[in-house]
Amino acid sequence: MRDELEIQTDIVKTLKNIHDPEIPVNIYDLGLIYEVDVDDNRKVTITMTLTAPNCPLADQVVEEVEQKISKIDGVSGVEVKLTFDPPWDKSRMSDEAMLELGFL
Repeated sequence: MRDELEIQTDIVKTLKNIHDPEIPVNIYDLGLIYEVDVDDNRKVTITMTLTAPNCPLADQVVEEVEQKISKIDGVSGVEVKLTFDPPWDKSRMSDEAMLELGFL
Protein backbone atom coordinates (compact mmCIF):
# COMPACT_ATOMS: atom_id res chain seq x y z
CA MET A 1 0.00 0.00 0.00
CA ARG A 2 1.25 3.47 -0.84
CA ASP A 3 2.21 5.67 2.08
CA GLU A 4 0.70 9.05 2.87
CA LEU A 5 3.72 10.98 1.56
CA GLU A 6 3.44 9.34 -1.87
CA ILE A 7 -0.27 10.12 -2.00
CA GLN A 8 0.32 13.73 -0.86
CA THR A 9 2.97 14.16 -3.58
CA ASP A 10 0.58 12.87 -6.24
CA ILE A 11 -2.19 15.14 -4.94
CA VAL A 12 0.02 18.23 -5.31
CA LYS A 13 1.09 17.14 -8.82
CA THR A 14 -2.55 16.65 -9.78
CA LEU A 15 -3.65 20.00 -8.33
CA LYS A 16 -0.86 21.70 -10.30
CA ASN A 17 -2.50 20.35 -13.46
CA ILE A 18 -5.91 21.86 -12.72
CA HIS A 19 -6.22 25.43 -13.94
CA ASP A 20 -8.57 28.19 -12.93
CA PRO A 21 -10.88 28.63 -15.94
CA GLU A 22 -10.47 32.41 -15.91
CA ILE A 23 -6.79 32.75 -14.96
CA PRO A 24 -4.05 30.82 -16.80
CA VAL A 25 -2.46 29.48 -13.60
CA ASN A 26 -2.99 26.20 -11.77
CA ILE A 27 -5.15 26.28 -8.65
CA TYR A 28 -2.31 25.13 -6.37
CA ASP A 29 0.14 27.92 -7.30
CA LEU A 30 -2.73 30.38 -7.41
CA GLY A 31 -3.17 29.73 -3.68
CA LEU A 32 -6.70 28.37 -3.89
CA ILE A 33 -5.82 25.23 -1.91
CA TYR A 34 -5.90 25.95 1.83
CA GLU A 35 -5.49 22.43 3.20
CA VAL A 36 -5.04 18.84 2.04
CA ASP A 37 -5.68 16.10 4.57
CA VAL A 38 -5.26 12.36 4.02
CA ASP A 39 -6.78 10.29 6.83
CA ASP A 40 -5.79 6.78 7.94
CA ASN A 41 -8.29 5.28 5.50
CA ARG A 42 -6.73 7.27 2.64
CA LYS A 43 -9.76 9.52 2.29
CA VAL A 44 -8.68 12.95 1.06
CA THR A 45 -10.27 16.16 2.29
CA ILE A 46 -9.32 19.31 0.39
CA THR A 47 -10.26 22.73 1.73
CA MET A 48 -10.10 25.29 -1.03
CA THR A 49 -11.44 28.63 -2.13
CA LEU A 50 -12.02 30.51 -5.35
CA THR A 51 -10.73 33.88 -6.48
CA ALA A 52 -14.26 35.28 -6.08
CA PRO A 53 -17.28 33.98 -4.15
CA ASN A 54 -19.58 34.49 -7.14
CA CYS A 55 -17.39 32.55 -9.59
CA PRO A 56 -19.76 31.16 -12.24
CA LEU A 57 -17.52 28.14 -12.80
CA ALA A 58 -17.20 27.09 -9.13
CA ASP A 59 -19.01 23.78 -9.61
CA GLN A 60 -16.79 22.92 -12.57
CA VAL A 61 -13.57 23.52 -10.60
CA VAL A 62 -14.75 21.54 -7.56
CA GLU A 63 -15.93 18.67 -9.77
CA GLU A 64 -12.60 18.55 -11.61
CA VAL A 65 -10.68 18.44 -8.31
CA GLU A 66 -12.90 15.62 -7.01
CA GLN A 67 -12.64 13.59 -10.22
CA LYS A 68 -8.89 13.90 -10.69
CA ILE A 69 -7.93 13.34 -7.04
CA SER A 70 -10.20 10.27 -6.82
CA LYS A 71 -8.20 8.65 -9.65
CA ILE A 72 -4.92 8.76 -7.68
CA ASP A 73 -3.73 5.28 -6.73
CA GLY A 74 -4.38 4.67 -3.04
CA VAL A 75 -7.08 7.32 -2.57
CA SER A 76 -10.27 5.81 -1.13
CA GLY A 77 -12.47 8.89 -1.40
CA VAL A 78 -12.45 12.66 -1.86
CA GLU A 79 -14.30 15.49 -0.19
CA VAL A 80 -13.83 19.07 -1.33
CA LYS A 81 -14.80 21.77 1.15
CA LEU A 82 -15.27 25.19 -0.40
CA THR A 83 -14.63 28.14 1.91
CA PHE A 84 -14.30 31.88 1.58
CA ASP A 85 -12.79 32.42 5.02
CA PRO A 86 -10.19 33.73 4.79
CA PRO A 87 -10.93 35.36 1.46
CA TRP A 88 -8.44 34.74 -1.32
CA ASP A 89 -6.04 37.51 -2.34
CA LYS A 90 -2.92 37.57 -4.49
CA SER A 91 -0.62 37.28 -1.46
CA ARG A 92 -1.55 33.55 -1.41
CA MET A 93 0.01 33.01 -4.85
CA SER A 94 3.35 31.24 -5.33
CA ASP A 95 6.28 33.14 -6.80
CA GLU A 96 5.85 31.09 -9.99
CA ALA A 97 2.24 32.24 -10.33
CA MET A 98 3.15 35.86 -9.57
CA LEU A 99 5.86 35.73 -12.24
CA GLU A 100 3.57 34.08 -14.78
CA LEU A 101 0.94 36.77 -14.28
CA GLY A 102 3.46 39.60 -14.37
CA PHE A 103 3.26 40.61 -10.70
CA LEU A 104 7.02 40.06 -10.16
